[in-house]
Amino acid sequence: MIKTIPGTAINFSEQGRYTAFSLVSPILEATGGLTLSQLSKLTALEGSTIQNWIKRGWVSSPKSKKYSEKQVIRIILINMLKGVMKLEQIANLMTYINGDVEDTSDDIIDDVSLYNILCRIIFTAEDKGAFEPEMIRELIQRELTECASDVHSDSDKLCNAMYVMVMAYRSAYLKSEMEKGLAEINL
Repeated sequence: MIKTIPGTAINFSEQGRYTAFSLVSPILEATGGLTLSQLSKLTALEGSTIQNWIKRGWVSSPKSKKYSEKQVIRIILINMLKGVMKLEQIANLMTYINGDVEDTSDDIIDDVSLYNILCRIIFTAEDKGAFEPEMIRELIQRELTECASDVHSDSDKLCNAMYVMVMAYRSAYLKSEMEKGLAEINL
């Protein structure tokens, strides 16, 4: 069962079921961006980890020490996948979907829409108790059909990338559960 909104430390709530990022965006609007310490609390990531991702070019640099929606959503997306994917693989996957991190003109879909769609797929699969590959592909197709106006180009490419992302998220969850089981039997 999902306890937090993917990639964040925010407790799951029905309010975020269809637009998960709507749980974060009011904070960004009220504060004009998040500080590093606020972003660390939101994501349960060390500040040094976030700064490292910026140095590597995976996330654009903050302006005036404030992280905007663009940076926050990218950090959340990376965070939700890092449990089983290498960071370089995640960076390559994000580049595959949206090209250069600084240039939005080459994006297949904006990161907020991508995140919200991924969360809806994950929540639906969780509700059904099924993460079979064919079901996940069907959920992706349905979501992308319903959100066709959010997809700027190459929906086939996006489908493939989203499949990898959903399965990586699920794999990270299963890995975490396995590690809890190991801890209980003290191996």
